Amino acid sequence: MQSPLIIAISGASGSGKSLFTENLFNGFSAQGRPVQVLREDHYYRAQDHLPMEAREKNNYDHPNAFEHELLKAHLQALREGQPIDYPHYCFKTHTRLPDTELLNPAPVIILEGIMLLARADLLPLYDVKIFVDTPLDICLMRRMIRDIKERGRTIESVAKQYEETVKPMYHQFIEPSRFTADVVVTQGGKNQIALDVIKSHIQQALL
Repeated sequence: MQSPLIIAISGASGSGKSLFTENLFNGFSAQGRPVQVLREDHYYRAQDHLPMEAREKNNYDHPNAFEHELLKAHLQALREGQPIDYPHYCFKTHTRLPDTELLNPAPVIILEGIMLLARADLLPLYDVKIFVDTPLDICLMRRMIRDIKERGRTIESVAKQYEETVKPMYHQFIEPSRFTADVVVTQGGKNQIALDVIKSHIQQALL
């Protein structure tokens, strides 16, 4: 089996990287190419051993919040044609769910997350590195809407987290990682020109 093409898509929380991932995925799926999508969020560390109060105080915007060792092992397994036990994470309880999902390797693997380009040991595993660059005020607005609707947060808690960890961690880790990217995408996940260029490049690589 040919080694899969691994595409890493990073950027700030709320930058539009998930939408860009979805649009890229739909483009390949429409062509009949099997694609697997992995989310870095699923690799947040299990915190069953901590009380809820402690979980709520943790910094989830630091690289150490993720079990990147497991993610690295999974990427290596997929490269070797082996399936993985893909974890799932609950944002309301701030810990992993007990059940995993069996994912098989595919010709194209799209990986999406905020810290993917900030870990030097992960970079050699990517064939294409993409950074979605969006103004922070837009990111904050999108994050507020998402966290209130989907994760049961309040406006006050989202604003507090943004000021205390999200924004500082962005400047410390995420923003500098854009310089490791092969492609920097502006205008968010609906940048059709960027999508077409990247799809064309990947199609040539898969020939």
